[in-house]
Amino acid sequence: MCLIRDHFRALCRVSPHEPIGFASHSFLRDYKQHHLAMDEREPSCNPVEPLLQQVDDEDEFKPYPTQPDMGAAAPSMPSVPPKAEPTMDEMMKYDIVKATQYGVIERCKELVEAGFDVNQMDRENVSLLHWAAINNRQELAKYYISKGCIIDKFGGDLNSTPLHWATRQGHLPMMVQLMSYGADPSLRDGEGCSCIHLAAQFGHSSLVAYLLAKGQDVDMLDKNGMTALMWAAYRVIGPDPTRLLLKFDASVNKTDKFHHNTALHWAVMIGNNVAVNHLVEAGINLDAVNAKGETALDIAIAKKNHWLVKNLRKARIERGYDKSNCIQTYVHDKATRRRVIWTFPFIMLFLGGAIFELNCSWWLKLGFCVLTFLFYKGVTSLFFDDRAWTIEAPVAVYLATKLWMHVTWFVYFWPYVNRFTIQVMFSCNTLALTYYFWKAVRTDPGIIKSTREERIRVILEYSELQAFDLNQFCATCIQRRPIRSKHCSICDKCVSKFDHHCPWIYNCVGERNHKYFISYLFFLVGMISWCLFGCGLYWHHNVKYSWEDDGITGIAWKLMKASPWVFWIAMNAMFHVLWVGMLLICQLYQAVWLGETTNERLNINRYKHFHTEKKGQFVSPFDRGVIKNLIDVMGWRCMGLCRPDSTDWSKQFELPNAPPKSIRTAKFNVARDNYQYV
Repeated sequence: MCLIRDHFRALCRVSPHEPIGFASHSFLRDYKQHHLAMDEREPSCNPVEPLLQQVDDEDEFKPYPTQPDMGAAAPSMPSVPPKAEPTMDEMMKYDIVKATQYGVIERCKELVEAGFDVNQMDRENVSLLHWAAINNRQELAKYYISKGCIIDKFGGDLNSTPLHWATRQGHLPMMVQLMSYGADPSLRDGEGCSCIHLAAQFGHSSLVAYLLAKGQDVDMLDKNGMTALMWAAYRVIGPDPTRLLLKFDASVNKTDKFHHNTALHWAVMIGNNVAVNHLVEAGINLDAVNAKGETALDIAIAKKNHWLVKNLRKARIERGYDKSNCIQTYVHDKATRRRVIWTFPFIMLFLGGAIFELNCSWWLKLGFCVLTFLFYKGVTSLFFDDRAWTIEAPVAVYLATKLWMHVTWFVYFWPYVNRFTIQVMFSCNTLALTYYFWKAVRTDPGIIKSTREERIRVILEYSELQAFDLNQFCATCIQRRPIRSKHCSICDKCVSKFDHHCPWIYNCVGERNHKYFISYLFFLVGMISWCLFGCGLYWHHNVKYSWEDDGITGIAWKLMKASPWVFWIAMNAMFHVLWVGMLLICQLYQAVWLGETTNERLNINRYKHFHTEKKGQFVSPFDRGVIKNLIDVMGWRCMGLCRPDSTDWSKQFELPNAPPKSIRTAKFNVARDNYQYV
């Protein structure tokens, strides 16, 4: 209740010590609407919150009327007539508490030099360092500490230290400063929470990351036996800081002291679908019961959250917690689903042509078509979801198409294509296609890996030195991202010189396998062309037609009647050669003509190094000319005659040959005239 009270006070723009009755009914209404909005947040959006959000130049309302924090913006407040800006003469008459809140450094120094004790508490038992911390007055905090201010002094109704106050507000620069002077983040406030628990409660992922990097225990318990992971799952709708804590190996199966709830219990209580997904993927015990004997599924049923009930039941069946009937066992078994998804395209592609090739009456063929359609609907409804259609099935469709095209070549076309030269060229194309497909699938596209120590070093550098751009930091992988790289949401990895994720090779296309992918497309177009060539020879020898007498429809009917199977394969080949050919042309145009990747071309507005002085015009700084671009992307050396670019894009953070940038201070917080009033 104390935490809810604090959040309520924040929305009411009053001091954390102001009695709760100070708020009007309009504030109560806004508070209620704010939490309803949080509950209704769409979980499928899965937003990625950066560890440190970029600050715009425009003013915006913050939860406390203080310097901007790192959390989400609070709901809009009732309009208040703007107040006139105080003059310097007026500010020089402030008492020291108000001067600290407003950051009037000269006035504060004047009063301290006149004999004011920096450790003196105000009438609400709050020190000057508390007020400096909550308003992110770093220069004042440094000054007070130099004058002997006690860093870990407890004060206020919640009996908190200045570091606790800075943590609640999400002031990372203030946290860094206070801890550099020896502030202890493991101290508990009056509610029994240390800084990592407060940062997790308020969703300040940047602070959680910094505390972990500074050595705070990821599984530290508060007074109630709650871990930061439990608080994050219970209080923050979204992936972070839950995902961040899991990446730092937070224990998923710990339970709190009083309710014996796991983090999953707490997430289910508030319907935190995103956190539930991350916890289930992390292997949390789905059968754990709390003090009331309830599993997470029991709570979801009681809350009537049908989405969670469905997914928790599915997860329990997959892990063998619950008994299921024969159909459910097969449907939810991952190995079985994978076999079905990979086998199904082979069967459907075969049936699509074989049924009409049968030598039987039309009504039997119609019956087989109906049965095939029912088979298709049944299998897809049971085993296929969005991921199966978009990620897993395409590569199986490719393999099935390749298989049946080769079967057709040897069964139907062999009498017409058995010349030695044709067979040699076809075999060479097939071998090359198989080789480059295998290399494109199995080659590491350039996944950027980092150890725990490297992540910690990056977080400390990011927080303390502020030495690089937010656009070069991946909040998901918690690592600095090289130029031209991007995080793949499907593979959940950062890939150097990222082009795109291709479901047809079940892999990303990046720095190390781009040349194999382009070669694969080239020989795939060749294979399909050979198939169409075989279809043409087959029809030339088996179908008599005349453009003048039959027309296009008559010719199509004769071609289909000669062999429905060959016609079916030809239709598939024509469809595939169109889109594969266009993809190959697009890849060559981007990589060779423009010197760009697909990702760079699609997101060119986001990358400043592509911008020119003329608005709306973009130029790739990686373009070395058509010939050199082709040599670079294909990696051709030709016994030393060609020299492809040797840049290791997994370690390149700036433009090649660019002068080194001096370390600059990023604009974490821009001073605004918003303050925490008494």
